[in-house]
Amino acid sequence: MLRLRIQIATWPRRALILTDTPHPNCHICRGYGGIEREYGHPETGEYDGSDWEPCPCWDETRRWTLTPLPDRPQWPRRHHTPTDPWANEPPF
Repeated sequence: MLRLRIQIATWPRRALILTDTPHPNCHICRGYGGIEREYGHPETGEYDGSDWEPCPCWDETRRWTLTPLPDRPQWPRRHHTPTDPWANEPPF
């Protein structure tokens, strides 16, 4: 069963996409879509990173593009001038 959600994708181009979501009542991942497993360095036992194992209740590659979105306009940058005339003076 699909649990669909609308999202905005930013790569390779901005678009509205329809994507599958993890099952909220999954007994394996509890609705997170995967299980994070932390591991330690074999010699010292200190934290060395984590792995993400996706859950079978969800396929994160299952997505459909609905419509491309226009690029955001590049607004000109304005230089801010301080409103206080004494803002650049050193304190005495």
